[in-house]
Amino acid sequence: MAPGLTATLPHQGPSSKEHALKLVFPDGIKTSGQHPPLYEQLRSYDDFPEEITGATVWDAEDYKCNPERWTHCLAENEIEELSEAADEFRAATIPLTGISKENFKLPRLASFLESMRNELINGKGFILFKGFPVEQWGNHKSAIAYMGLGTYLGYFVSQNGKGHVLGHVKDLGEDAKKIDKVRIYRTNARQYFHADDSDLVGLLCIARALEGGESDIVSSHHVYNVLRRERPDVLKTLIQPIWHFDRKGEVSKGEDPYIRTSVFYLEPGGERRVYCKWDPYYIRSLERFSSAGLIPPLSPAQLEAADVLESTCQRLSLHMVLEVGDIQFLSNAQVLHARTEYKDHAPPAPRRHLMRLWLATPEGEGGWKLPFHDSEEKKRGGIQVDDVGPVAHLDAE
Repeated sequence: MAPGLTATLPHQGPSSKEHALKLVFPDGIKTSGQHPPLYEQLRSYDDFPEEITGATVWDAEDYKCNPERWTHCLAENEIEELSEAADEFRAATIPLTGISKENFKLPRLASFLESMRNELINGKGFILFKGFPVEQWGNHKSAIAYMGLGTYLGYFVSQNGKGHVLGHVKDLGEDAKKIDKVRIYRTNARQYFHADDSDLVGLLCIARALEGGESDIVSSHHVYNVLRRERPDVLKTLIQPIWHFDRKGEVSKGEDPYIRTSVFYLEPGGERRVYCKWDPYYIRSLERFSSAGLIPPLSPAQLEAADVLESTCQRLSLHMVLEVGDIQFLSNAQVLHARTEYKDHAPPAPRRHLMRLWLATPEGEGGWKLPFHDSEEKKRGGIQVDDVGPVAHLDAE
């Protein structure tokens, strides 16, 4: 078993601290959280491959006219199995934060979900499920079935400082210009190409916007190959550990408010795959620290690299529209995703609403080996502030 929160506790028997942890964290393991990389494991440009090959490299042109290659329409018997499992879980009165494969049995779907998990981790890195009956089931049952399905792909990690393991992408009227404080998923602003702080991300569409809010994804390995051919100078800049990412105040006691890291990493040992970690909002919100002389401001080379990376992603991206009842699962290791700006329907119509999952796929269970100290932990990545426990609200707060 991979080490978790309790790994540093005495092993001679359960302690009062272990018991207390289980009262907050149902499985006794808390989200690892954001960390700087192990700098000694980072590699220079010359160590990276001249070209990435294999299933993780895909061209949008191969998928635009072939949705059957990345879409799975849930069959009646699959929906029935999810429904029965959700009803049984609800009847057991277990909190949503305690859902697991052990208490959410999917005997028929399990093998298919295992193959999808492998495709997400080792293949093209995305899939779209269609036909999830959210309007028939309502938010509570939909959340149970969605999270239950997610347990077959990875372990839930916290998505913010409040411990949300079931997130809600919804416009709450926050000011998207205050990027040093506001998380963009809580606004209707455009989201540029980025990767979330987890191995996998899932989005379940509960309600669509009046206009916009459409999804774009791109193979970061395809982007890498194009940059290697067209702009090796930009790729070199992205590989250097000179990038500071804002933590927007979501930090535990004693932690730095930002992390110095790279954008492209090389997997240490193993398959030596190229891992991408990026979010332009988090590098452009650091003026309060650079003005104080705590970190250097973005250099002209970095500003150009950010612009070239975004434009290259746009040029190579696959566009898709999430309809009500669609679930999009993506790998954050080799896929970057974006969202167009949107406009909601006028009240009383519901606002655009996506339920979001961040899932960890640890190294010991087939996940990528990463140059971070928590690579082997079950709930690696995510955002964890001190001992804030997991919560799973049914709507945004």
